[in-house]
Amino acid sequence: MTHFFRTLLTYGLGLGIAGGLVLWGTVLYLGTTLPDIDSINTYIPAETTKIMSQDGVILAELHREENRISIPIDKISPILQKTVVAMEDSSFYDHNGLDYFGILRAIYKDVLAGSFVEGGSTLTQQLAKNLFFTRQKKITRKISEAIMAIRIENHYTKTEILEMYLNQVYWGHNAYGIESASRYYFGKTAQELSLSESAVLVGMLSGPELYSPYRNFKASKNRQRLVLNRMVETGLITREQADDAYLQELKLRERTKLRYKAPYFTSYIVKQLVAMYGEEAIYTSGMKVYTTLRYDYQKVAEAVVEKYVAEAHGPLELGSTASPNFSQAAILAIDPTNGYIVTMHGGADFLGNMFNRTTQAMRQPGSVFKPFVYLAALAKGYTPNSHIEDSPVTFSTFQGPYSPKNYTNDYSGSITLRRALEKSVNTVAIKLNHSIGPETVVATARKLGITSKIRPVLSLPLGANEVTMLELVSAYGVLANEGYRVEPFGIIRIEDRDGVELYRHHPAQAQVYDANLISTLVDMMKGVVINGTGQNARLPRPMAGKTGTTSDYRDAWFIGFIPQLVAGTWVGNDDNSPMNKITGGGIPALMWRDFMKEAVSDIPPRDFRPPRGLRPVIVDKTRKESEASEAPKKSTDKVIEFFGE
Repeated sequence: MTHFFRTLLTYGLGLGIAGGLVLWGTVLYLGTTLPDIDSINTYIPAETTKIMSQDGVILAELHREENRISIPIDKISPILQKTVVAMEDSSFYDHNGLDYFGILRAIYKDVLAGSFVEGGSTLTQQLAKNLFFTRQKKITRKISEAIMAIRIENHYTKTEILEMYLNQVYWGHNAYGIESASRYYFGKTAQELSLSESAVLVGMLSGPELYSPYRNFKASKNRQRLVLNRMVETGLITREQADDAYLQELKLRERTKLRYKAPYFTSYIVKQLVAMYGEEAIYTSGMKVYTTLRYDYQKVAEAVVEKYVAEAHGPLELGSTASPNFSQAAILAIDPTNGYIVTMHGGADFLGNMFNRTTQAMRQPGSVFKPFVYLAALAKGYTPNSHIEDSPVTFSTFQGPYSPKNYTNDYSGSITLRRALEKSVNTVAIKLNHSIGPETVVATARKLGITSKIRPVLSLPLGANEVTMLELVSAYGVLANEGYRVEPFGIIRIEDRDGVELYRHHPAQAQVYDANLISTLVDMMKGVVINGTGQNARLPRPMAGKTGTTSDYRDAWFIGFIPQLVAGTWVGNDDNSPMNKITGGGIPALMWRDFMKEAVSDIPPRDFRPPRGLRPVIVDKTRKESEASEAPKKSTDKVIEFFGE
């Protein structure tokens, strides 16, 4: 019997030594195949790119499978740090990377279960797994993980390891790292997390999707209670603090269906970023993109569009008893002094139709094109008091006879250019175009910023050619900015994840038109709002603008401006079907007024610069013209004109 036990002990010892040698050899071999520990210093995880508005609102966080924002540990709530250690690795500050008692306990449970059911991993091992290994449970991977954990501990402090762990760990819903998780679930930074919120997040670590408060609130609260109890056991908090934290209402961030805020503008920016850096970079590099958008303005524009489109199923137009019959609207606003696109709302429903009607839609501008004709006429020697006959006329063209009509089918006889613009008289604009030449008008529009193809035809003043809203509003910006053009843009600067500037836009002003001529035209356009078709847009401050309505009421516009801001509104249908007698002086003018009275509330009133070197003269006017026009108006007997000295 003694011989039997002696033999058994000998064989057991031999097997143990052999097993130990095999294990040691495996460790040595795996040690030669593992990555260099210094690669952690050069490892750059995929990080979320953020797009910011001018007033500090995050418009979008761009990422693919990983939504990650890396932050230093001093930006992470201390209570969150303590909670993670208490729940995930209570001996973290005492071990060298491995918890040997934890490993023995895990082996015992794994043997009983006949499979891997418990890992016994320390935070350092979990970090090693996240950085270097797959999630497949193999004995060789567990050994490699342990080796790397010891190496990590020998190269980094506990604080550095905890920081790396908290920036790597997965928290569900594609949120990687504590900052992304904190923003996703609670809409706040990791530094602002409370005890209650920290317990919820730490409770999720063993099953991020399973214990998500969005997917299973009850299970999430149960895990929160478990974490709080563990913190009481370790002496980090009192029972009273735990109970208070559990009873505290969890204010989860409201999840929206829209991926972006200001979705039309943000999508416009994303396309530019892809063109500049490529799709891979913008979804992984962690850039910070600072844009020109004023989100406070944007919210006003979105509310205005929503209001008028929602009410388009009932009578809205002044004097109308039928439905306006339009399904889309858009608002665009630009700072004319620097080219900042401060508002861009390109439609009524981004989720239903992502087509951006401010940048992509080619629409006929109607009479909002007329100021370009009048500006060209002023350059040819006409004055605001020049008279032209408002009467029926027929032109012979290659396409046959062309007989323009006025909107009202009424004619006023001899009329000044000023009054013709105020009333948006078609015959006068066509006669002006014929007199100075359509090519001259096209050249003027080009100088102001119209880039779309424009045919030099007689019907040019009526907006016969299709253009984008961005072109029109930008061109009107030259009128607001005394003849100086600044190209519109949406990105101010871009920084990499470390705050190093990658790109900065430098706006450049270029004088493209004589300031005196611009000032004279602007003075005429002020009358459009005071006495003409644009009275519904009138604000209690100096402003100018122009209405536009295309044939068969397919498009209706109002574009107006103050010296500091130019904005355009449009309504219509994507299929180009006619509306029910909607004119630019109606709903678009009302939309413009509703938007601007909110947007300019923080901008002090300022008048436009009068023409320099010219003197104002009061001119008596005998109005022969009919008072019919696109919208109600007031008449005056005297106006101020500008003449050379």
